[in-house]
Amino acid sequence: MQPLSDSAPAKPIEIVIPDCCNIGIMVKSLLFVNGVVLVVMLINAASVYAGLLAFVEASMLVELASLLSLLGLCGLRRLIRTIPPWGQRLACALLPAAITGLIIHYLLNDANGMISLSRLSASEGIVCAALFGIGLQHYFELRTRAFSPALAEARLQALQARIRPHFLFNSLNAVLSLIRTEPRRAESTLEDMADLFRILMRDARDITTLGNEIRIGMQYLSIEKIRLGERLQVTWDMENISGDSLQRATVPALLLQPLLENAVHYGVEPSADTALISIAISRVRDRIEVVMSNPFHAGAVSTGNHMALDNIRERLTLLYDMEAQLTTQVVEGQFKLHLHFPYRKAGA
Repeated sequence: MQPLSDSAPAKPIEIVIPDCCNIGIMVKSLLFVNGVVLVVMLINAASVYAGLLAFVEASMLVELASLLSLLGLCGLRRLIRTIPPWGQRLACALLPAAITGLIIHYLLNDANGMISLSRLSASEGIVCAALFGIGLQHYFELRTRAFSPALAEARLQALQARIRPHFLFNSLNAVLSLIRTEPRRAESTLEDMADLFRILMRDARDITTLGNEIRIGMQYLSIEKIRLGERLQVTWDMENISGDSLQRATVPALLLQPLLENAVHYGVEPSADTALISIAISRVRDRIEVVMSNPFHAGAVSTGNHMALDNIRERLTLLYDMEAQLTTQVVEGQFKLHLHFPYRKAGA
């Protein structure tokens, strides 16, 4: 037995700079900054028309400073590996302040400038930009922490809902029936079950590759195939995505398996006849699309199905904001699920 190490593994640095490359975060930030500036202009103006005119005049500075600050923080977030959280929070104030100060300095000293900014000094602009920066950083950090219960719930569901007793017992009984007749298949199934349970106990905040998620999904379906027999039929369509993209695309752990389990539980188990689950995965430019369908049984719909889908939606919102979406619909007796999220490379 090897002696235990005296030093605990180093805790990874927490990233608290918002993902300013995300379209949703960019839109929310721009709307907030412009909204505050507009309200301030209207309050200080003699009339609504004068306030709107002042806002239009200031919009060049507001948009330019906001966009450059977001792009700067986007690049800074990708470079951060060792800066502690307090340093990151400070950077969210200093970077917008520096960019705004430089813009005001050059615009105010440009005799041919098209806008009038004489009412705003460089120091005032720097303070306002710093307040906007730290305020938005604090909001997005609190928002991330507010979603922590959703992440914890995802793991709890993995332990309680997905490792259902009847699934475990029926699968083990199916394996026992194969030991004498098909020992190799029984051994392979036990290995698949061990891999599946290990993955389900993993933290739902982990990030893995799309290829690994598909492999786990196939292992799960192979176990269910033994239990359900010929009733379960599965087709995979991955012609529109390369093997390299599958291995490099990052996704949240436990993304596909819960969706496949929903398809089995609500689409195959209630059916007395053969039931087909079809999964199509493709890459469309910088987006991954997953389309899944299974038979729809109105009597099998339950709140558990909606809770699982809502939980995945919350996780996608936390990780991708407006860039990811999960929608469902019933078409001609088929329950169709459409999921899309950004294509992000591992290690990027």
